[in-house]
Amino acid sequence: MPNTDWSKLNNLQLGRYAEYFAKMEFTSYGLEVYTCEVDDHGVDFIVKDKKGRFCEIQVKSLRNKGYVCMTKSKFDISNKNLYVTLLLFEDGKTPDIFLLPSAAWEVPNEVFVDRNYDKPGQTSKPEYGINISNRNYEILEIFKFKESIEEFI
Repeated sequence: MPNTDWSKLNNLQLGRYAEYFAKMEFTSYGLEVYTCEVDDHGVDFIVKDKKGRFCEIQVKSLRNKGYVCMTKSKFDISNKNLYVTLLLFEDGKTPDIFLLPSAAWEVPNEVFVDRNYDKPGQTSKPEYGINISNRNYEILEIFKFKESIEEFI
């Protein structure tokens, strides 16, 4: 069993661990994983499913709950082969892992956020986000990795 004292890892280490963990999860289901040399298009790796389809995977990680986002310029929700693998780390536990299709942002809600930042004075780049709190955590349950991976098999 791995060390689960996630508070000892800095953000870069936690993100790197999350990416490797996600790759191993896909591999454990017999899927082929192809690593990208450079993450300049918002894709951390590619997965080849059992039907021969290639899917782009973006990995995001959070300690406990909170907010994480992808800029719209690098996350095209019209791409049906684009997914986010989200890992939630809580000290003393292995991470909760979710597989989120890009289509989840087609109808934004309290978890799947669409922010344009197009009001006067707003300078942030438009983004899609994942907002996770104790109150809305159950919305994520339908995207648990173990159940969602069945689409790939």
